[in-house]
Amino acid sequence: MRNRPIYLDNHATTPVDPRVLAAMRPWWEENFANPHSVEHAMGRAAEEAVEQARQHIAALIGADAREVILTSGATEANNLAIKGAARFAAGQGSTRRRVITLVTEHKCVLESVRDLAAEGFEPVILPVGPDGLLDLDVLRAALAVPTLLVSVMAVNNEIGVIQDIAAIGALVRDTGALFHVDAAQASGRIAINAGLADLMSLSGHKLYGPKGIGALYVRRRPRVRLAPLFSGGGQERGLRSGTLATPLVVGFGEAARIARAEGPLDAGRIAGQRDRFRAALEAAVPGLRLNGHATARVAGNLNLTFPGDVTAEAIMAAAPGVCVSTGSACSSAEITPSHVLRAIGVSDGDARKTLRIGLGRFTSPADATTAATLLAAAWDAARSDPSRPSAHAVAE
Repeated sequence: MRNRPIYLDNHATTPVDPRVLAAMRPWWEENFANPHSVEHAMGRAAEEAVEQARQHIAALIGADAREVILTSGATEANNLAIKGAARFAAGQGSTRRRVITLVTEHKCVLESVRDLAAEGFEPVILPVGPDGLLDLDVLRAALAVPTLLVSVMAVNNEIGVIQDIAAIGALVRDTGALFHVDAAQASGRIAINAGLADLMSLSGHKLYGPKGIGALYVRRRPRVRLAPLFSGGGQERGLRSGTLATPLVVGFGEAARIARAEGPLDAGRIAGQRDRFRAALEAAVPGLRLNGHATARVAGNLNLTFPGDVTAEAIMAAAPGVCVSTGSACSSAEITPSHVLRAIGVSDGDARKTLRIGLGRFTSPADATTAATLLAAAWDAARSDPSRPSAHAVAE
């Protein structure tokens, strides 16, 4: 008998790989020194561990270790990339004020871009197609106005679609704008090269590492310049002051090392479990609809709208043995439907009938089959419950 639910919410966060936990443990217990205290042996050992981890993180995205700035997570990295680039350029007298992103981006990117309006910049939020992908002609038209920066998420955190980063980057580069890629959901799941961008954000807890640690790739040649978000001791090349948490950095590095070595194998296995899960669920729930591009998506993602008039919340309540979500964990407390689903044309009523499924490295074949059975039974039970609120009524 299972002692915990089946976890299928790997876009919100991933479990820490046991090998990552083992790599971190000595830096909690045996050497707790400040990695910036290089005057003594323990501090130098901690610094060496941090730099080795930095090399692993850089190798995952094909970067130089000197281009990796460690942060508290992808949210901080995204803010530093977008606001830092804009403020530095303004301080240098640049006349470029346009900052472009997509309507389906993570909230921290959308809000960072919108925040810049108060500083005299021009936020431009581009639409996507019904499949969640950016039309390059739409971007090309937006770039006709001199642009400072374009920010695009490589893999969407809700519908799992993969943007054509190489093609987008080529367009942006031709106009002289900077290109920032939020790769939090991409790194470790698909092959991604930092050379396609000027700035790239990463997150430790999306690739089986610890929470509270992330990174920003900042291209050195030709050099990208940023203004720091806050003042301090000048650590991380003066861009991100503060004492680094050695255990978290080491864990992130080990997670990156494993992802680089095992990523293709992971993706193949996860795709197999996804297909198993989807086939079993569709057999029991005819009329399921997949949101987002059918093939240009990461292996573990399924964003599914259920038929009938049953809310996703009702399905989840009837299936406590499965951990899934209705959309981005960062906005799950909101009453309004997912901004990503709205952006691809999903009605509010259908959005309320939609579940985000995120399979991962530790999802077994039995997990996939059992979860599909439990969710199908929950859907059937919920639609037969006369006391439950309907998706149509909630939407109104």
